[in-house]
Amino acid sequence: MVLSGLKLMGYKGVLNIQTRGKLISEVSDSLNGFAGDHEIIFANAMALPGLINSHDHLDFNLFPQLGDQIYSNYVEWGETIHLHHKEQINKVLKVPAALRAQWGIYKNLLCGVTTVVDHGKKQYKDRPLITVFDRCQSLHSVKLEKRWRLRLNNPFKMNVPAVIHIGEGTDQASADEIDELICQNKLRRKIIGVHGVAMNEQQAQHFKALVWCLQTNYFLLNRTASVNKLKATVPILFGTDSTLTANWDIWDHIRMTKKTAFLTDDELYQSLTSTAAKIWNINSGNIARGKLADIVVVDQSDGDDLTSFFKIEPEAILMVMHQGEIRLFDEILFGQLTHIDLSSFNKIKMNGVVKYVQGDLPGLIEQIWQYYPEARFPIGTFQQ
Repeated sequence: MVLSGLKLMGYKGVLNIQTRGKLISEVSDSLNGFAGDHEIIFANAMALPGLINSHDHLDFNLFPQLGDQIYSNYVEWGETIHLHHKEQINKVLKVPAALRAQWGIYKNLLCGVTTVVDHGKKQYKDRPLITVFDRCQSLHSVKLEKRWRLRLNNPFKMNVPAVIHIGEGTDQASADEIDELICQNKLRRKIIGVHGVAMNEQQAQHFKALVWCLQTNYFLLNRTASVNKLKATVPILFGTDSTLTANWDIWDHIRMTKKTAFLTDDELYQSLTSTAAKIWNINSGNIARGKLADIVVVDQSDGDDLTSFFKIEPEAILMVMHQGEIRLFDEILFGQLTHIDLSSFNKIKMNGVVKYVQGDLPGLIEQIWQYYPEARFPIGTFQQ
């Protein structure tokens, strides 16, 4: 397959991307040698590596944002919402975890995420539409997981990083728990921290990476990590967390994060692509020969390169390809996709724009409504 006439970040002119199986086989400014490949032609469009969302709780994305004050730390927030929003929480939890997680996967796909790191137990199908990264060990937190020391120091897990919520607060206890985690890491495991609001530069030296979830931080704590200082010591990745504490749309998170200027525009872009791929050791994050064909094509009628990147809305996505398979496409491409089985796709509408998504997303929504009729989704479906 060849995706032709595309602009790429940092490249003047247009390029063509050839895929073979799960991989990108060629990126060229010429179509010579591509004869016989099915060509999909684009105009005024830009190709991006599929985004890497380094922190989500897939089965928590049916919740509305819960919380109505500024908290000192995550423990206070958790206790408060279970006290004040118990009825709402129970309504959502009536939906089977597998259905909730499947919606979490679609939430990411609709935004152009092709890899998501799910924090928690596996609740999804064996063959999800995007990569749900699981080559890591999820620990909840120092305060809320009783056996975290034993699990952290499990010698059979030495080959995978431990991922843990850490320093999620503005009080002294939140700073102290970072020191406790560092002290208790007897086997010197590679640790990827999430949030790190209370983290300082000295503590950051003990982490393989820090996942920055700015929207969640401000919603709970009205403060975020000092990433402008920490980035000199520890690689910064990007995470959305779930709708329990943040917006469903990763692009809303990206624009809000850009406004802080804690990362340069290029650093922020890389936190979602090449830096994340390097930390998680996955063969994606760039559009280049030999990389996984995780490709997002977006309309680029307004601006260029990073200017366009920060203006992207989900409805501007023209195609999402995951490991060489088209998972989502805009209706304007329908006539060019005669080579794929369109019977496996269903129509949806996003802000008035029609998209085709692989799998039975409308059916999933109907199933969820049977358990939780109040569930609200950022898309419209078509009656079959």
